[in-house]
Amino acid sequence: MIVPRLPPVEIPFRSSERASLGVEWELQLVDRETRELSAGAVEILEQIRPEGAEEHPKAKHELLQSTIEIITGICTTVAEAKADLAGTLAEVVGAADERGLGLLCAGTHPFTDWQTQQISPKERYLQLVERMQWLARRLQIFGVHVHVGVRAPEKAIPIVNALTQYVPHFLALSASSPFWKGADTGLASARSKIFESMPTAGLPYQLSGWDEFETYMATLISTNAIESVREVWWDIRPHPGFGTVELRICDGLPTLDEIGAVAALSQCLVEQFDGQLDRGYVLPTPSGWVLRENKWRAARYGLDADIVVDEKGTVRPVRQAILDVVEDLGPTARRLGCAAELADVERVLAVGASYQRQRAVAAAHDGDLRPVVDSLLDELRDGLPADGPAASGTPIP
Repeated sequence: MIVPRLPPVEIPFRSSERASLGVEWELQLVDRETRELSAGAVEILEQIRPEGAEEHPKAKHELLQSTIEIITGICTTVAEAKADLAGTLAEVVGAADERGLGLLCAGTHPFTDWQTQQISPKERYLQLVERMQWLARRLQIFGVHVHVGVRAPEKAIPIVNALTQYVPHFLALSASSPFWKGADTGLASARSKIFESMPTAGLPYQLSGWDEFETYMATLISTNAIESVREVWWDIRPHPGFGTVELRICDGLPTLDEIGAVAALSQCLVEQFDGQLDRGYVLPTPSGWVLRENKWRAARYGLDADIVVDEKGTVRPVRQAILDVVEDLGPTARRLGCAAELADVERVLAVGASYQRQRAVAAAHDGDLRPVVDSLLDELRDGLPADGPAASGTPIP
């Protein structure tokens, strides 16, 4: 029997201005006394909602009531995106302070049990939990998403495919989830493995172009796997409604300095690939087995990972690979006005990624994780520390 091929669903791509930028930052609400995650998003978002508006334009609900996501508008530079986030953050911090709540960001909370958390009263999230059950209920995880504008749909899939080779770079640099429910997982990024359990999350499929993307989405929608493209949560994905390529691989980042670093890296890579397509280049599509292996290595070992750089099995330190990419992107960063933020990648490498800083704090307090929460609260307020386990020579677990 010949099965007719399912016609694709036409997915309009709202082309964006090249290299435009948007950032989403998922923040944790914690009780300042207990340091536990604490519900408060409903009340805070109602308090800061502009009069006459249905919701705040740049502060949103997430799955859990202990989470608030703040988002930028459409920005041109990384500095503009950071300033945009800082303005909304100040509003949320003020309302949270009145309730005895603090704000921090990391890929996971060090010790709160996900079973204690309340789901946000939004139909979308209630339906998600009903459909996914345990997989969704335990999504007590937090990330940073970076959108970079792309002018045409035919560019989006080749750029997504090419960006996948940098998954270990982004994940190692941003890894901030070593702890889960009070225990050290032994991973640099437990969040990435938790999120992978969702059926439409993880590494993107390497598709041939926009037509195949539309066909794949048609299959998922017609078989009731998803209701819309929004429910495909790949580590890197095209976002048709925004006209962007969205990098979702990063763990939650504690400081605006680190957000600026990964945003600059994202913007520069997309801009470089966009220009190469204009010049007629065919962008690389890495082998699936290499991508899976490298993502695992970054999740497990963070900045100490050795990643596979070709199909022959050649490996090199991800730390050096990150430095090489930063050097290569220097001219692009200067053209985009984000050279200072791209240079902050090296600051993170010098001080230590968040998972390393968290472990160093825990080790200094005999394994007590409450000081880890305090350190994350301080970092969100004060920025990337000048010193850390990598800079001081302290052994990093």
